[in-house]
Amino acid sequence: MTVYRFPPGSASCAVPGCGCWSRSCPYPSDLSDAQWEVLLPEAEAVMAELRKGPGGPMKHDLRAVVDAIGYVTRYGIEWRALPVDFPPWTAVYAFFERWSERGLPARLADRLRGRIRVAAGRKETPTAAIIDAQSVKASETIGAADSGFDGGKKIKGQKRHVAVDTLGLLLTVLVTAASVQDRDGAHPLLALLRGKFSTITLVWADGGYAGRLVTWAAKALKITVAVVRRTDDMKGFVVLPRRWVVERSLAWLMRHRRLVRCYERRPAHHEAMIWWAAVHQMTRRLTRELAGQPPNRRWGGPPPLPCLTSPDRRGKVLELLAAQPWRAWKGTELAAILAIDNVNSFRVQLSQWSHQGHINKIGPALYGPVPTAA
Repeated sequence: MTVYRFPPGSASCAVPGCGCWSRSCPYPSDLSDAQWEVLLPEAEAVMAELRKGPGGPMKHDLRAVVDAIGYVTRYGIEWRALPVDFPPWTAVYAFFERWSERGLPARLADRLRGRIRVAAGRKETPTAAIIDAQSVKASETIGAADSGFDGGKKIKGQKRHVAVDTLGLLLTVLVTAASVQDRDGAHPLLALLRGKFSTITLVWADGGYAGRLVTWAAKALKITVAVVRRTDDMKGFVVLPRRWVVERSLAWLMRHRRLVRCYERRPAHHEAMIWWAAVHQMTRRLTRELAGQPPNRRWGGPPPLPCLTSPDRRGKVLELLAAQPWRAWKGTELAAILAIDNVNSFRVQLSQWSHQGHINKIGPALYGPVPTAA
C-alpha cells in the first residue's frame, strides 16, 4: 500500500503518487523563497558543469529534493522516514548519492563562500585558514575498517578534519577513523587545501599539530602553520586567538542532528552530509546579508517587553508575567519597568495579590533583598 497522498491521475509530478511540484514549505528546515532564489542559479550552474552523458530533465522538483536532503541533515532521521510530502526517499537518496560523488555540494559551498566573502569586503579566495579535528561517536552501521578509538576524547567512532577561512566558512573536510591523530590527518587535509586554494599561505592550528607537520607543510606545501598554544597560567575556558573561529564552525555543524553521530556507512557520504549542512548554512547567511538583515541571535538578552496597555499596576504586572512566563521575575525588575520608587511597598502589593489569587506562580525571587548602592 502506498503512503503517498496523491492518486496517479492528480499528482503534480510525473512519478505516480508524488506531488512535489505543488509542495508547500511547512518545515523549519525548508528554504524560503528568498533563500531558494539565491541557491537556484548556483545549483543549476554546478549541475550543468558536472552533468555526465545526455542526462535529461529531472522528474522531481529540484527544490523539493534539496529540502528533503536538508530535512534529513537537520533532523537526523532515516532516509526511509522522510515525510510523504517530499519525493520518494529512493529518489532523494539517489540524487544525494550520485551528485555528491560528482562534488555538487562542495562546488555549491565554494560558490556561496565566494559571494559571502565578497559581500563582507574580502577577496573571493582566502589567503589564510584555521584547521581542527572533531571526534564523534559512530553508529553500529559503521564498519570496523572506518571506525577507531580516540584515546584522548575516549570516543569510538570517526574524526572530522576541517579547514575554515577567517569567517568560519568551510574550505575542506576529511573524514577518518577516530584513532588517527590530528597531525596525521592534517597531512592529507593540508594537501587537499593546497590543491584547492593556491592562495593560502598561512594556517592556524592548536598545540596538537605541532612538530613534524609544521616542517613538512613549510617544505612540501609552502604553507606556514602557526600553532596557537595555551599558556601555563590559563585556567578554565579561555577564548584563544584564531582557534575560536574553527570551534564555532564545528558548533554550527553540530546544530544538524545528522552530524551529532556518524550514521553514514561510507566516509565519502559522511563528508557529503557535512558539505550539505554547510550549503544550507551559507545559503541562509548569504540571503540575510543580501537583504541587509542582522544575524539571528540564539542566545542573547531577554526578548523585548510588550507594550503595556492596562491602566492599573496589577494589570501591567499580569501582562508582563503572561508575556514571559518562563522568566524568574524579581521585584526590583518589575519595579524598574513600572517606574516604582518604593520597592518594599510594591513587594507588599505583590504578596497581597498572590494571596488573593490574582497572581499565580510567583516564586521567592520576587521577595529577595533590595540591592544597595555601592
